[in-house]
Amino acid sequence: MMDTPSGDPRLTALAEWLRGELRTDRFTLSRASEDASFRRYFRVAFDDRALVAMDAPPPMENCRPFVQVAQLLHDAGVHAPEVHARDLDRGFLLLEDLGSVTYLARLGASTADALYLDAIDALIRFQRASREGVLPAYDEPLLRRELELFPDWYVARHVGRVLDDTQRAALDGVFARVLANNLAQPRVFVHRDYHSRNLMVCEPNPGVLDFQDAVYGPVTYDLVSLLRDAYIAWDEERQIDWAIRYWERARAAGIAVDPDFGIFWRDFEWMGVQRQIKVLGIFARLCHRDGKAGYVDDMPLVMAYLRAACGRYRELAPMLVLLDALEGRESGIGYTF
Repeated sequence: MMDTPSGDPRLTALAEWLRGELRTDRFTLSRASEDASFRRYFRVAFDDRALVAMDAPPPMENCRPFVQVAQLLHDAGVHAPEVHARDLDRGFLLLEDLGSVTYLARLGASTADALYLDAIDALIRFQRASREGVLPAYDEPLLRRELELFPDWYVARHVGRVLDDTQRAALDGVFARVLANNLAQPRVFVHRDYHSRNLMVCEPNPGVLDFQDAVYGPVTYDLVSLLRDAYIAWDEERQIDWAIRYWERARAAGIAVDPDFGIFWRDFEWMGVQRQIKVLGIFARLCHRDGKAGYVDDMPLVMAYLRAACGRYRELAPMLVLLDALEGRESGIGYTF
C-alpha cells in the first residue's frame, strides 16, 4: 500500500492509474528523479521488481513525442526504456527501470574511455536510422529561438544588462555566422540532450533517457552535448581523441560526416557555440523563472567552453568581446565595438 499527500492531486491520480495498470495496490512509490521540465519520475516497487512512472502534466508536457522517440531508439538498437503502459491524455507513462546509476556518477579517469565509446556507438546507431520527415526539423527558426534565450535571459535577467545597438548588431552577426555553419551540416536524428545525466550505466549500455525533444538536425550536435557536457569537464586532448573515434566509426557506418577531420572539428566547435549560448540562456531561465538556482553553479563550465571556442575563430571574436564587456573585463583581442 502507499500513501499520497492530499496536496498533490497529480500524484494521487497517478497512484490510482497504477493500481489499475498493475492490478494491485501492493506497491510503493518513491521519487526517482526530476529534470528541468515539469516532468517527474517515480520508482514503482512491487513483487520484487521495479518500474518507473512518469508524470508529465498536460498542457505543459506531452507524452506522445516520448513514446515516438522511444520506439525510434528501440528500432535503431539503442537501449531506451520500454513503455509498458500509457495514458497520453492524462500524461502518465509506466516505463522500464534503467536503474539509478548515471554516467555522471560513474565517470572517472579509469572508466571514461569505455563509457564514452559505448555512448558513441549508441549515438551512431541512432544516427544511422535517420530519415527526413519523421522528427521535427532543427531548422533556422528553432535554432535562432534557442540563441535568443541568451540576450533575453542571460544578459537581461541574469547579468542585468541591456545591450546597446552596436552590441546587439555584433551579437546578431555572430548568430548569423553560427547558424549558417549549423544549417550547412549534414542532418541526422538528434537526441538534443545527450549527456552524462541522461545516460544510464546498465546492460546493454548505455540506457538513454530524456529524448522526447529529439529533432532532425546537424550531425555534430549530440557529440557536442556528450563531449562538452555542462556537468563534467575533460581536457581538450581527450575530447579530440573521442571525437576522432566517433568520426572514424561514423564514416565507416555511412554517416555523412566531413571526410576532413579538421573541417569536422570546426563544425563541432561552431555547433558547440550554438549549444553553449543556448544553455546559458536556459540555465538563467531555470534560475530566474523556475526557481531552480542550482543551474547557476553549472554556468562557469559552459562559459569556459564558449570562451575557448570563440577565442579560436576570428569570425566569433565579437562574441568574446561582448562576454568581456558583460563581465567587466578588458578585452585583449584587438576588437572593440
